[in-house]
Amino acid sequence: MNTKNLVAEFIGTFALIFIGAGALAIGSANLVGVALAHGLVIVTFAYAYGHISGTHINPAVTLGLLIAGEIEFSAAIGYWVVQFLGGILGAVVLNAVLPNPGDLGVTILTTEANGGGFTVTATQGLIVEIVLTFFLVNTIFNTAVSGKAGNFAGLAIGLTLVLCILMGGPLTRASLNPARTLGPAIVSGNYADIWLYFVGPCIGAILAALLYIGVLKDKGAA
Repeated sequence: MNTKNLVAEFIGTFALIFIGAGALAIGSANLVGVALAHGLVIVTFAYAYGHISGTHINPAVTLGLLIAGEIEFSAAIGYWVVQFLGGILGAVVLNAVLPNPGDLGVTILTTEANGGGFTVTATQGLIVEIVLTFFLVNTIFNTAVSGKAGNFAGLAIGLTLVLCILMGGPLTRASLNPARTLGPAIVSGNYADIWLYFVGPCIGAILAALLYIGVLKDKGAA
């Protein structure tokens, strides 16, 4: 197992939670700021570590690439372990440094009770997470994996995450990433509807993988 890959995935996932969830937890950033915080982490680490690990920093992305045969199962297991550990440690450190950490940017459904002005049901939230994760992983396949986007792949992926959060943030806080959900959930002790933040992204990633290998992949590619 490649230690460099695991270190890159750990640091990248830590950064995504520390900066992305941190922007939400601090409360001074609006929706655009939170979306940019997440998206810019992806862009930055795609260029910093993409050549090392591929910069999945998301267990759902790793699952999609596994389904498509782009990563070995043993490597995927290692990625999942360090991604979840990076997410948990990111939330732990975030909780330690924020003077008023609040809910640590935990991914929860919007309800009237938590000040949303409307209520998103679990079924609606699940659909949002499936669709938005599909868009994210679809972009990854058709830019980074296919190689068609060249040096612009990292930018395209980061911008896709920004767009997804701009739409899904007010509904589910747009996790699209089980590691993004688990870390803040553990540290804050808030596990509300956590299952859909695992099931939704995994389904979305699998659908994107099946579309890529079944329809969109260049059949002449190795």
